[in-house]
Amino acid sequence: MGRMFGTDGVRGLANAELSAEVALRIAGAAASVLALSERGNPRPTAVVGRDPRASGEMLEAAVTAGLCAAGVDVISVGVLPTPAVAFLTGAYEAALGVMISASHNPMPDNGIKIFAAGGHKLDDKSEDRIEAAIADHDLIPRPTGAAIGRVTVATDAAELYLAQLARATTHRVDGLTVVVDCANGAASAIGPAAYRAAGATVVEIHSDPDGRNINDGCGSTHLEDLQAAVLEHGADLGIAHDGDADRCLAVDATGAVVDGDAIMSILAVAMNEAGELAGNTLVATVMSNLGLHIAMRGAGISVRTTAVGDRYVLEELRNGSFSLGGEQSGHVVLPGFGTTGDGILTALRLMGRMAQTSRPLADLAAVMQTLPQVLVNVRVSDKAAVAAAPEVLAAVAEAEQILGEAGRVLLRPSGTEQLVRVMVEATEIDIARKLADDLADRVASV
Repeated sequence: MGRMFGTDGVRGLANAELSAEVALRIAGAAASVLALSERGNPRPTAVVGRDPRASGEMLEAAVTAGLCAAGVDVISVGVLPTPAVAFLTGAYEAALGVMISASHNPMPDNGIKIFAAGGHKLDDKSEDRIEAAIADHDLIPRPTGAAIGRVTVATDAAELYLAQLARATTHRVDGLTVVVDCANGAASAIGPAAYRAAGATVVEIHSDPDGRNINDGCGSTHLEDLQAAVLEHGADLGIAHDGDADRCLAVDATGAVVDGDAIMSILAVAMNEAGELAGNTLVATVMSNLGLHIAMRGAGISVRTTAVGDRYVLEELRNGSFSLGGEQSGHVVLPGFGTTGDGILTALRLMGRMAQTSRPLADLAAVMQTLPQVLVNVRVSDKAAVAAAPEVLAAVAEAEQILGEAGRVLLRPSGTEQLVRVMVEATEIDIARKLADDLADRVASV
């Protein structure tokens, strides 16, 4: 069996690759590695939350059973965003946290994200140890009697997270009107509540989850409804979350998209002006547009680049004690206020910058000029082998030679699917599209 953990936990089709049995084993293994190895803590606790997709009810029950069967008490926080579960893992002084969500994936999928004590994402070594415990049932204890874990339902979880968001908000946003697309996901209640608490007038769309409609033609991967609603209501901006609200994309008053790169540019400049940008450095991934690097260079800000995945951004933030990082997809991390990407906090900071400067979002986003970028996903049978094939590497080198310093090529295996992602940036869209299509054809032929 291949490695279970991808770039953001374990994902798969619920009740197929990710069955209740698998979830139970993952939970027990996580308990044995992250909780039961601690000495002097005979009864550790774990925080468990989920997004509202239907399979989450089943998987939450299985995860809770796995943790309790291993001797860990469970604090159930219900439907909350991923960053809330990470925060509450620290706030409740739990040994680990578990978020059941497939983020922006369609409803039939689900996933399990695991946090270590303090709400930190796992490193590769911890994931490897959990996978070893999954494979060897003898590594997972099975206590009996009073040593079996118990379940408590938290009644203050949402309030604690809202209070944390309020502490992290730099400026009131009174006078701003925002349309919020909650993706029928975990932000559906708490996102609008946080924005209203900060002073915004809020128009909600796709905020009525029924277990089946999460990410269904809405949210951060489908911005059309948000763009239309911003224009219809004459709003100052729109905010789009994904299913578990760990990311945020924006739309300005004209309906134009403001992606994660532009959001990071705005926040980096604001934090640099305030003396809050540690080391004058922004941490981004290899997927960030070349325009971000050019804009930051012009603002006197350095950019550190990591592999794709906010876990790698987080590692670099911790290693360098930096204060801002994120991804083009809208995962933005402010480690002074959270241990993972937080779409609601990002939106509050973005609106706060608008309120502070009295400038429209389009004006703030103009700090960065996005170079044309084409991304082609090629479905393959063995993503690692195809990405490393000599003929594919030769094609990449050829494309890089054509572009020179006026663009770049990135080819990488997906972290969650059997896909090879081909990305080309160039000064002209036609050049980027032709090179990307040529490379995609070469990948598909291997």
